[in-house]
Amino acid sequence: MSVYVVGDIQGCYDPLRYLLDKVGFEPGPDQLWVAGDMVNRGPDSLHTLRFLKSLKKNCTAVLGNHDLHLLAVAADIRRIKKKDTLTQILKAPDCDDLIDWLRHRPLLHHDKDHNITMVHAGIPPIWTLKQARLYARKLEAELQADDYKDFLRVLFKTDKFHSMETALSRRAKLKMTASYLTRMRFCDEFGELDLDNKSAKPSSGFAPWFDFPNSPMFKEKIIFGHWAALEGETPHKNLFALDTGCVWGRCLTALCLDDYSTTSIDCC
Repeated sequence: MSVYVVGDIQGCYDPLRYLLDKVGFEPGPDQLWVAGDMVNRGPDSLHTLRFLKSLKKNCTAVLGNHDLHLLAVAADIRRIKKKDTLTQILKAPDCDDLIDWLRHRPLLHHDKDHNITMVHAGIPPIWTLKQARLYARKLEAELQADDYKDFLRVLFKTDKFHSMETALSRRAKLKMTASYLTRMRFCDEFGELDLDNKSAKPSSGFAPWFDFPNSPMFKEKIIFGHWAALEGETPHKNLFALDTGCVWGRCLTALCLDDYSTTSIDCC
């Protein structure tokens, strides 16, 4: 049995299937992990979700910011944006089942056998792995509850805080948790986020979330996506950046946890 991990698919269904064929993925003996952003911006989010859902226990996918956006759009909490490609899902006869499956995905996955953790964006330097897993479970519980739409309204309400210190209420802290796990690129040593910078170079006072030597995360093995500007490269051997820009016409990459080798296909 092999475990293959892919980064941001973003509705690029055909490249995903070509990549899985290339690595010889076999549902059943093999496992597929997805580091978030399963949908949006690409041409076929509907078949992407249907395929991942069809894999059942052979697929472990964490939620990314585009996935949370879809949940909010489906709940009539957010409007579709100009560049969104979500209409196919929203009009599908199995839309409710797909949305239900999506909102029951985790925000963080830790695998004891491989001693590795997968998130969409990252884990801030103010947390230990134990804390990250605890906060993720609390966030997941809100999204999986019967009244999850009430929480989605809080999650997508416009608030002016970018750190745990300024997030005072319980739900505000969970909203901050979602920002860390699904939107973070740059932060400072106290966990304050710079959410405007999507490049690979930090603004003054900030650094990539994984570049703080005193962070408990510095020695953890972590898989993440979200950051296409990195082009799959980080300065740390224990980090695996898997957003290689498929939806932008670059490539889709799979990481094999047998030997940590990568396989990519062009998505031009």
